[in-house]
Amino acid sequence: MMSDLPDRRGEMRASNADRDAVVQRLQEAAGEGRIDLAELAERVDRALAAKTYAELEPLTADLPSAHVIDQGEPLVLKGGLHGASRTGRWQVPAQISAHGGMGGVKLDFSQVDCRLPVIELEAHGQLAGVTIVIPEGWSAETDDVDPGLGGLKDKTTPDRHPGAPVVRLTGTGGAAGVVIRHPNAWERRKLRRNR
Repeated sequence: MMSDLPDRRGEMRASNADRDAVVQRLQEAAGEGRIDLAELAERVDRALAAKTYAELEPLTADLPSAHVIDQGEPLVLKGGLHGASRTGRWQVPAQISAHGGMGGVKLDFSQVDCRLPVIELEAHGQLAGVTIVIPEGWSAETDDVDPGLGGLKDKTTPDRHPGAPVVRLTGTGGAAGVVIRHPNAWERRKLRRNR
């Protein structure tokens, strides 16, 4: 059932922020001399009229990524006694550190709009563990994690969408371990209801 999701991204409706980001990239490209003013005007018009990702993506497909991407302030989450989480829609920085503590940490990227090519995520499972949920189409690099006693469970698939973020995972499993996975069946149902 999930295998048809990659093809459906293009059908998804674009937001004002998506259109604005494409217009900004086109203006930067014109300033860099990559496209001329006539082409800029034509592409901007198409971007502003775009309704779906499929209409937006071709407008910048022949341009390199913008040189400056907002990396955000590093995020540090500590599970402590009661746990900590980031779920729903939240601003993803380029660097995240998660310490499971005694309450555990959950990082859920399922509903975020992230334009970073790479997210550096340092996870330490400690006593209660760290769970990381990434959308279908994102990929994970987990070779640099020390499994510790709790181990590392990488349940992600290598089917990365073009331009989707890569989560580069480092750290230690600790006593409880680190899990990185895509949304499970219950989470997928919840995501469909929220749309």
